Amino acid sequence: MDPITVLAAGHVNWDVTLRVDRFPEPDGEAAIRSQRQSGGGSAANVAAALAGLEVDSELIGSVGDDDHGLLARRELEAAGVSLEGVRVIEGAETAVKYLLVDETGEVAILGNDGVNEAVTPADLEPARIRAADHVHLTGQWPETAAAIARIASEAGVSVSFDPGRRIGDRDYGEALALADLVFVSDREAAVLLEADAIDAATDERIVVVTCGADGAEAYTPKGTVVHPGFDIDPVDTAGAGDAFAAGFLATWLAEREIDRALAVGNACGALTASHNGARNAPTKGAVEDVLTRRS
Repeated sequence: MDPITVLAAGHVNWDVTLRVDRFPEPDGEAAIRSQRQSGGGSAANVAAALAGLEVDSELIGSVGDDDHGLLARRELEAAGVSLEGVRVIEGAETAVKYLLVDETGEVAILGNDGVNEAVTPADLEPARIRAADHVHLTGQWPETAAAIARIASEAGVSVSFDPGRRIGDRDYGEALALADLVFVSDREAAVLLEADAIDAATDERIVVVTCGADGAEAYTPKGTVVHPGFDIDPVDTAGAGDAFAAGFLATWLAEREIDRALAVGNACGALTASHNGARNAPTKGAVEDVLTRRS
């Protein structure tokens, strides 16, 4: 079987993770227990996780020509991600996100946007999009997401979309309408349904809802499939959703089995949440170990 190529599009960031004893309240103070830095951004995280699962992955995104951009690119290249579609913006700063992680593994994020949304529809290379087996969209300018989805759909390339936390602030209607698969958290799903942006019950697409420690659910035209997830002691939940999406896609694209895709996705999310940092891409071997222990 020929290898599957997935093209991820969206943010490429540099993350600074601060483990704190608690989230500070207004006029309050919290103690920093540890600090680490690594690459981040949903699209970059998914691409790196796919590469770790032995799926050929490419990336569309943008970074500055600063040190953070250089470090982010080096880390992705070392992971095996193709960066031919990544723009390096001269004289610009790479987006840096500061992730506050409390003792329960919950995450709060501060950040400067930098140039992680410098890719416009005019910058796209249609041939690169058409050559992929699947396109995975993450949070970015709605116009860019829609343009990528249009090019892919017209070429018969399947599309998935994980709009992320800003789903309530942006009009992603066109990209959502063209997506074959939609990934949302349980909180984001409530926003989608409230805004009538997507109807999981009647649409032909598959809507996958991640529910944190309670696993994940897939709403399909043939019915609902639920996987309860895996019991873990969360250390850092940053990037767990991206790892889930990578595990689900790697399995779904190869096997077309929803139950198995949910199980692998949850295993990937659990493994990532069990370690520090958003860029802890699980290997196929580690995933199979989790699935074997559960069964």
